[in-house]
Amino acid sequence: MRAAAVQFKADKDDVAGSRARLTALTADAVVDSDLVVLPEMAVSGYIFPDRDAVAAVAEDPRGPTFQALSPLARGARSWVVCGFAERAGDRLFNSAMVIDGAGALAFVYRKTLLFDADLHWAAPGDSGYRRFATPFGSFGVGICMDLNDPRFLLWVWRKRPDALAFPTNWVEEGADVWPYWIQRVGGSGAVLVAANTYGEDGGVPFSGRSAIVAGDRVLAGAPAHGDHVLRARWP
Repeated sequence: MRAAAVQFKADKDDVAGSRARLTALTADAVVDSDLVVLPEMAVSGYIFPDRDAVAAVAEDPRGPTFQALSPLARGARSWVVCGFAERAGDRLFNSAMVIDGAGALAFVYRKTLLFDADLHWAAPGDSGYRRFATPFGSFGVGICMDLNDPRFLLWVWRKRPDALAFPTNWVEEGADVWPYWIQRVGGSGAVLVAANTYGEDGGVPFSGRSAIVAGDRVLAGAPAHGDHVLRARWP
């Protein structure tokens, strides 16, 4: 499997501009990649003061972000997983769109274990987990706090996907995040493809350090700051 993780920081004052910059990075990432993972709530940023502020940037699953990324997935025959704030009627979810190699919307995963910053606006995820079988191997999807959820880890151990697409906005907590990610999934056999943001959002610092992790090895890793495209191939 050939995977790429895109580390990216959105400009909350220019969502359209953020989408354009993320699309350009994704156009690079899909080249020679089977699976490309983008961060949690990738084009909007993550920290919002209230539900109305999230609603103003939320999208339908086939909204402008999907429309920007779908042609890239189709052109490269790559699967693309991108976090976004989902509008579903009068509900909002912290979600990830899964775009298949034909550019179609294959699934919308809704974050199951919500973080404190989600609780004032996001409905608990109701999509369930899904394993995607593809010509290059299988993968599942989890968003950020899901990695701390025993239900998700049990699902990973039972279903044994080859990879985990992991859009995240992992908070900076003063410790290297890679050993923790390794500890959570290292024995499952799944390669973690973690795409994170960096810098501050709403006064909250984020850790960067996006990585592609297999067992106890970091196959590719980003620094704490800056937009980056990581690539790895295995076995």
